[in-house]
Amino acid sequence: MTIENSAVLYHVSERGVATVTLNNPDKHNAFDDAMIGALTDYFTQAANDSAVRVVVLEARGKSFSAGANLQWMQRMAGYSEEENERDAMALATMLQTLYTLPKLTIARVQGAAFGGAIGLIACCDIAIGSRLSKFCLSEVKIGLIPATIAPYVVEAMGARVCRRYFQTAEVFSARRARRLGLLSEAVTEDELDSTIDDIISQVIKNGPSAVGQAKTLVEYVAGVPIDQSLMEKTSKWIASVRVSKEGQQGLNAFLNKQKPAWQESQND
Repeated sequence: MTIENSAVLYHVSERGVATVTLNNPDKHNAFDDAMIGALTDYFTQAANDSAVRVVVLEARGKSFSAGANLQWMQRMAGYSEEENERDAMALATMLQTLYTLPKLTIARVQGAAFGGAIGLIACCDIAIGSRLSKFCLSEVKIGLIPATIAPYVVEAMGARVCRRYFQTAEVFSARRARRLGLLSEAVTEDELDSTIDDIISQVIKNGPSAVGQAKTLVEYVAGVPIDQSLMEKTSKWIASVRVSKEGQQGLNAFLNKQKPAWQESQND
């Protein structure tokens, strides 16, 4: 299935990989309110489609995304504070939809990733970037701040690192982005697709519900004290998973040295 919205494309493959493609290469995939709306719709569609196992966010052309579109910024400049708040909330909603999407999400990054594009990358579970890609939290250069993307970027890179790059707007390399936690891996341009395909091949062997719950589990336990309450919650959680339909299928298949149902149509 393929859906086109000119600036954003959406395709679901037979093996359940939803690919969301930024498709404005002539403008370096700079986004505006219309693209943000399309991304929100497609992320929501992927979240609600039981056939989707993995979501890949990619971009056509030389750049992943240059951040905000110039025409969109020109409109913003004439907005009232209330109108700007509604506009920013649309971006915040799109980012949260991606961040909480109950499937594995992978960002495929090449070329420049500036401004809000770093927020998109930080919202994904895994980010694979070209070694030639460049990154910049550029908002302060024009007197703005990376407010809506900040929660995700700070989580990915850490508060002290963000104090530097939020304020300096320095351009940093893929190698540094990897060290700082923004990228999961930095590979050659020729290795981008094969690296992502290897990850996809691994995750679709796993229980679909278990993958989504594992993602939720990380968010739930991160930063929470390991006390009696957390011990009880996680014990109840695994107990409910063990007796679930998928949990029973997986356990029985493992004990009988068989493939679980979700692997039957997959190749080793």
